[in-house]
Amino acid sequence: MDTPKKIGILGGTFDPPHLGHLKLATHFAKILHLDALLLIPSGQPWQKDSDITPAEIRLRLTEAAAVDLARAFLYLSIPTQIGVDRIEIDRAGPSYAIDTAKALRERFGPDVSLTWLMGADSLLNLPTWNSWDQLLCFVNFAVATRPHHEISGQVSAEIEALLEKHQCIDTDTLEKSPFGRIYLDNSLSVDLSSTELRNQLKSPSRSDIASEHIPSHALEIITNLGLYK
Repeated sequence: MDTPKKIGILGGTFDPPHLGHLKLATHFAKILHLDALLLIPSGQPWQKDSDITPAEIRLRLTEAAAVDLARAFLYLSIPTQIGVDRIEIDRAGPSYAIDTAKALRERFGPDVSLTWLMGADSLLNLPTWNSWDQLLCFVNFAVATRPHHEISGQVSAEIEALLEKHQCIDTDTLEKSPFGRIYLDNSLSVDLSSTELRNQLKSPSRSDIASEHIPSHALEIITNLGLYK
């Protein structure tokens, strides 16, 4: 790919990838004018249960979802290039965001704007992440609120202090900053979680739920492999 200046990072277990992930990616690719977007499935997600789907299968599902995302970008005339990166799957040990942020900063250099895309629930849980207070030394945060995860009223003193120091109120500031900025976006509501989706897929209405919430190419693999039953 050409040398990108603005790169979005969407990490996650992607077990399975769902339309909420794609909506989040599409929204930020558009409003932040991202040159590239990296989808990064975690290798060993240390905060998740041990019964997650094997990493290589989750990688396949993410690659399949990326095909649907690319189609959406084409339809919406969003020029952002999409990549699926196996950086966390190939790295031994637990998958920590801080290790990924450092590695990507080293890969792309000091001047590229790197922005970690997340839902508000991730921001609220940030103090539980490994070396969370160092992340903004390497990346920006773009945060989409989710229903039942409003920032005000639930925010800890640590996150309140973080926002006071790093929050910016416009996308332009974020785009021009290689790292160290937090942008809160209130215009997107995505209320889907992979955990809830996995539970729903065990119900009798599995096929309806799956086709409604899971990108078609990923769903094809799920169906062929008999996952989440």
